[in-house]
Parts: sequence; structure tokens; C-alpha cells
Amino acid sequence: MPGRIDERLTFHPLRIAVLTVSDTRTEETDTSGKLLAERLAAAGHILAGRTIATDDVEAIRSRIRVWADDPEVDVILTTGGTGFAPRDVTPEAVKPLFRREMDGFSIVFHQASLGTVGVSTLQSRAFAGQIDDTFVFCLPGSTGACRDGWDLVLSLELDSRYRPCSLAGQVPRLRHLCA
Repeated sequence: MPGRIDERLTFHPLRIAVLTVSDTRTEETDTSGKLLAERLAAAGHILAGRTIATDDVEAIRSRIRVWADDPEVDVILTTGGTGFAPRDVTPEAVKPLFRREMDGFSIVFHQASLGTVGVSTLQSRAFAGQIDDTFVFCLPGSTGACRDGWDLVLSLELDSRYRPCSLAGQVPRLRHLCA
């Protein structure tokens, strides 16, 4: 039996920061970051921060590290820089910071994305992992890919009511949820 949201349980909002990686987007043109911020807020989570970093390893790494060190941030979502263009360096910037990688996220994301963009999902290097106790999910820069990532994967796994057990139960302040 697949997982489900158990409406009898209490929802525990997560504090989620959103980083858009782009040399060209601005606050006004950042549709992917905006979609993630709107979706997480609509789901009841707290937007802990939102900003744009250039496609530069040190700029990305610096912003991620600040949020990962902040006890008021549980999860970081990035959008952009996961493709194969010469300036796409999000994996190179973020993966060295991980203490653990979450291989299953990429697999589940690609399965979900396959249904909407077909084999073009191969052009994404979407990935996830943990920096200390902070979860980081790196999505492609397209608004459609962020919609797939949130609606088909993250909205469920970050909901504390998801059973058999959500990733929310691995956030230090919520570990009692999946004892």
C-alpha cells in the first residue's frame, strides 16, 4: 500500500529557505523560486528565506552554508544550475558540503518528471542530501520541474502527517514524530 497523508495527525510546519541559482533572473523574473515559495507557504510551511545567487560555486556554497548553519532553517530548496550548460555548477557547489547524499530523491524526481517531460528528464542532475542536520533538495531551474518536484515529491515527503513516515520526522526538533 503506498504512503498517504493521515489527516488525524498534527501538521508540523517546516522552515524552508529557497535559493534560485541564475545569472539572469531577478526577483521579478524568478518564476521557479516564486513557485516554490508559494507552494511551501500554501502547504503551511514557513518561508525561512529566499534569494538569488549567481552561477558561481563560491556564491552558491556561501549562501547554502549560511542557511545550513542557521538553526531556524530546516530545509533548503534550490532551483537552477543542475543541467549541463557550462555555467550549471550547483552539484559541484553543494555536494562537497554534504555529510550524506539522498540517492532516492533523484530517482523519485526523475520518475515523476518522466511523466511530464519524458526522457528530457535525463538533462537534469537533480539531487539531495544533508549538511549537518539540514536537508537540501536541488531542483532544475524550470518552473515545470519545480512544480513536479514540489507537487509530486516534496509536498508529501515534507508533510509531517505522511505515513508510513515523512522526512519531517528526521528534522532534529521533530524526531519524535517517527520514533
